[in-house]
Amino acid sequence: MKLDENGYKLITSFEGLELEPYLCSANVPTIGYGNTFYPNGKKVTLKDKPITKAYAIEIFRFVADLFAKDVTSLIKSKVTQNQFNSLVSFAYNVGTDIDVDDIPEGLGDSTLLKLVNKNPNDNAIAIEFLKWNKAKGKVVNGLTKRRIKESQNYFTP
Repeated sequence: MKLDENGYKLITSFEGLELEPYLCSANVPTIGYGNTFYPNGKKVTLKDKPITKAYAIEIFRFVADLFAKDVTSLIKSKVTQNQFNSLVSFAYNVGTDIDVDDIPEGLGDSTLLKLVNKNPNDNAIAIEFLKWNKAKGKVVNGLTKRRIKESQNYFTP
C-alpha cells in the first residue's frame, strides 16, 4: 500500500516543521518534518545549513514512503487506507523494528502489529497504540495525544 494525502497530513500534523537542524527529544539531530537523514542517506547534523519548506516536504515524502514500504512488508492482513496511514504514522515516530530479534523496539515486534495481523478490527488495537506514549520511560503528553489520534484515525471507516 501507499500513503494517501490524508496519511501525509496525519504525520506532518504531529511532526511540525523546523527548517534548521535541532536535537529532538531523543537527542538526535533532526530537520524538516522530524527527519534524521536526507534522501541521499546522509545523516542530519547540527552543522547543516537551513533548508527550504519545499525541500523539507521532499525529504519528508521520501522518508515517509520508505516507512510505508516497510509497513506494507509487515502487514499480513487486509487493512483499510486509514488503518494503513495510522500504522505508517506510528512507525514513522517509533520505527519499524525490522530485525531478527523479538524485542519490541518499534512496529515490527509489537503486540500492536500482532493484533493487526490477526484481526485488523480488534478493539484491543486502540489500547496497544496508547502503550507507546513514553520517551526515556516517562509519559509524554504529546505522544499520548498522537497515539489517541492515530488510534481514532485507525478506527475511522
